[in-house]
Amino acid sequence: MAKTEMRVNGERLLARLQALAAIGANAHGGIDRQLASDADIVARAWLAHCWEQELGLTVRTDAVLNLWGEGAAGTELGLKPLIIGSHHDTVPNGGRFDGALGVLMATEALQSLQEQGIRLRHPVWLLSFAGEEPNDFRISTFGSKVLCGRLTSADIAKLKHRNTGETLPAAIDRMGGDASAIDCARLAPGCFAGFMECHIEQGRRLIDAGETAAAVSCITGIYREVITVAGEANHAGTTLYKDRRDALAAAAEVVLAVESLMKDPALAGVAATIGHIEVSPNASNIVPGAVTVSLDLRTADPALRRQALTRLGTAVEEIAARRQVKITRTLNLDQPEMPMDATVRTAIHDACVEAGQRDQVLVSMAGHDAANMARLGPAGMLFIASVDGYSHCPQEFSRDTDVVAGANIFLRALCLLDRRLDG
Repeated sequence: MAKTEMRVNGERLLARLQALAAIGANAHGGIDRQLASDADIVARAWLAHCWEQELGLTVRTDAVLNLWGEGAAGTELGLKPLIIGSHHDTVPNGGRFDGALGVLMATEALQSLQEQGIRLRHPVWLLSFAGEEPNDFRISTFGSKVLCGRLTSADIAKLKHRNTGETLPAAIDRMGGDASAIDCARLAPGCFAGFMECHIEQGRRLIDAGETAAAVSCITGIYREVITVAGEANHAGTTLYKDRRDALAAAAEVVLAVESLMKDPALAGVAATIGHIEVSPNASNIVPGAVTVSLDLRTADPALRRQALTRLGTAVEEIAARRQVKITRTLNLDQPEMPMDATVRTAIHDACVEAGQRDQVLVSMAGHDAANMARLGPAGMLFIASVDGYSHCPQEFSRDTDVVAGANIFLRALCLLDRRLDG
């Protein structure tokens, strides 16, 4: 078993973070490295060169563009691999830590083991998922969805780039994948011993508490619906208040009703957001006749989700009756929460506590590839503190000290996991 005094090469990890951040860097201080972009191509080549030349791994791109780095067998023949990694793509004008930190921390952990002459019982494979972030093909966690069977060739055949019109299968082939073998990329449940992903928290719980890292207990469920308010368009100057059926005014009350869910202490653990709105006719001299808004509601507690939606339904009915409008709610996503595997979570938690972190676990309120990998085998996540909670923007930042300390925790957790998993 590995010794607790093992350390990663922090300077190398930070230098690689800086190098990867330069790929896709834009004039606004952010990074544009979306799926199938030129920057995505360059980042893949950069990672593949690093894994092949510096770690001696066999690098391959699977049918749906996930990048794999596979090394030597472990010390015990017949054990399945431990898979570690994250994703290298970004949102438009994104930050340099989201995804990239997880890929490079996994790279550093494996290289540190190699340099210190430590072979684990299990083989250790690196993985950088394709298209984790929402992109112009209108898909997120793309690569891991295919691996776990949530996305098939029939689904992918329908997807086109919103600006160029390129189909996703064409982009897959252009990038070195194989669109004809999409369904063959699916992994069999139980094909790996465990999966571990490091990610910045993307919130401010750790940084506000003065902590560096924590294990993730569960990845939030995500519920989305489209709410449509149908009122009556009319002249803005001649229509008296008593005669108005203003769809926008009613929709504004719906927005506030959604906000009130997060203000209620009884619903702590629920995040509810109206993030998109469309108004019709959308003219300055017309009372709005129709409004469509999007609801995003997240929680790891199914009982809280039911309670929040029941309360919202009551509020919507009252608003519709009082304002004499019709409000229609259409479900478009109800993704359940995904608990992390107890053995993986405990290994990460123990490594955090051994490093002096608080005895705690956190719920992830963002989605991650780990949720899809958890459908296939034991999976877990390590969170690293995000300064001021910024993410998906150029201000995204994690301190060098937290990055290096987190990498040492990740390395320790990997060794604990290798000892505790027998698959």
